[in-house]
Amino acid sequence: MPTVRKPATARKAGSREPATARKAGVREPASARKAGVREQSAQATRETLLKAAIKVFGKQGLTGARVEQISRAAKSHDRMIYYYFGSKEALFVAVIEEIYRRFNEAEAKLALDLTQPVQALRDVIAFIWGYYQKHPEFITLLNSENLHRGRHIGKSTRAGEYSSPALEVLSRVLGSGVQAGLFRPGLRARDVYLMIASMGYFYLSNRYTLSAFLGEALEEPAALAHWQQFITDAVLRTVLVSGSHTSA
Repeated sequence: MPTVRKPATARKAGSREPATARKAGVREPASARKAGVREQSAQATRETLLKAAIKVFGKQGLTGARVEQISRAAKSHDRMIYYYFGSKEALFVAVIEEIYRRFNEAEAKLALDLTQPVQALRDVIAFIWGYYQKHPEFITLLNSENLHRGRHIGKSTRAGEYSSPALEVLSRVLGSGVQAGLFRPGLRARDVYLMIASMGYFYLSNRYTLSAFLGEALEEPAALAHWQQFITDAVLRTVLVSGSHTSA
């Protein structure tokens, strides 16, 4: 009788599986898994310290804040601050970088309709003004750094990265307005940004002394809404071509 050969797939019990089959079920080495867990834990610790530092520096400033206050707020230890950041000053630089990063991240989420440049510009102004109010630490931290003449942020290797996104957004809005014949050509996004930021920043950073000086409650909702409209009108008068309609 002819010899019948067993199919190649038929194997004796206990025989070894092909290499490809073994690879499919291979688990990640325990050492690699542990390394990944440690990395996630380290990142979480760093973010917790940074979050606590923003709060403490925001209230106490660089000079008034103490390392132990920050570590206590983070429910951590002083040594972890030195481990991850090196010093209180280096942590402060990281804090300034972080608040700028958050600002840019929030601004990047703006849904601007560039076919309606006037409204888009209104939206940018409303965002900046609203962000300053929702994040008072942004102003107090920058105030603290300005008291030190920008000595710490000047040491940052990333400081120059943060202005570009904000100016790029405004540059696109202004460009669309020029193309539509609504905005004056030759406008610099930098100048318009400084105009918006300074009018909002000065009002909020000095609202307590100005309220006493002017005899008005500048933090009242009606006063805040009025100033937003004033900023908007001032900016539009600056950028609009003479005779253009602000409702365009």
